[in-house]
Amino acid sequence: MWWDSGIRAARLAVMTGSATLHLVKHHGLGNDFLVLVADEVPSDAPALAARLCRRHHGVGADGLLVATPAPDSSAPGGESVDAVMTLFNSDGSLAEMSGNGIRCFVHALARARGLDRGSLRVATGGGVRRVEFAPSTEGRADLISATVDMGPARPGPVADPAAPTPTTEVVKERTVDLGNPHVVLLVADTARVDLEVDGPVWEHRYPDGANVHVVAPTPGRADALTMRVWERGAGLTEACGTGACAAAVAAHDWGLVGPEVVVHMPGGDVSVSLGDTVLLTGPSQWVADVEVPA
Repeated sequence: MWWDSGIRAARLAVMTGSATLHLVKHHGLGNDFLVLVADEVPSDAPALAARLCRRHHGVGADGLLVATPAPDSSAPGGESVDAVMTLFNSDGSLAEMSGNGIRCFVHALARARGLDRGSLRVATGGGVRRVEFAPSTEGRADLISATVDMGPARPGPVADPAAPTPTTEVVKERTVDLGNPHVVLLVADTARVDLEVDGPVWEHRYPDGANVHVVAPTPGRADALTMRVWERGAGLTEACGTGACAAAVAAHDWGLVGPEVVVHMPGGDVSVSLGDTVLLTGPSQWVADVEVPA
């Protein structure tokens, strides 16, 4: 149903004698992604992501999302899905999941079909995620609001005891798995942490790396957190959706927030609802349609 002529207009197109990639650029709170709709993941996708995502030399983005049809319209295990999302970080490495990225991914597919509301089930490297989307309350044609069912939060990775110890002054530390790995660091003041220095050290303490988040309760606001992000494979970013969920889970377990949490990041705010599963609500904004040589 999703992989018909409406979607194919936005997929990998081969033009006279040369291949051209048709990409769509979106961002979720400044966390920006290029979306490529194709029948299969290109064999050179890691190199393609690194080239296209490079700031000032490529199109520029935090990651490349490749949309492909689910085999036999189902995810592994027979669970019905509408599309498969494969995520490559800006350095070309493969990632399991992105809370901001999946909102952009669904927005791109919905826009290709001319839909402004509905729901999609998306297979990701971190599992199947259901995404409901609707027009933004701001009434802008380029903006939607989407809620992602992130599934249950699980314990995160264990640090390598032989890894270097970061110098960050941490009040509490917690790892969380939301289909991808996170380390949440409670600090006195997020602005005083030099994430360009400390972020890579924290990231590489874990055998497969981890996304790094420094958080603190937002002054004067109940059930609110302020967070800054160092993303595995992408570096400093303005927002991280799965990271916001991980921060909310950790802060709730520490008794700092209730089950309904607003997470403030440099790129903007998301809402997180904690229950049997974690729900993430935030925007996606269309930026541009782009054609580049393959």
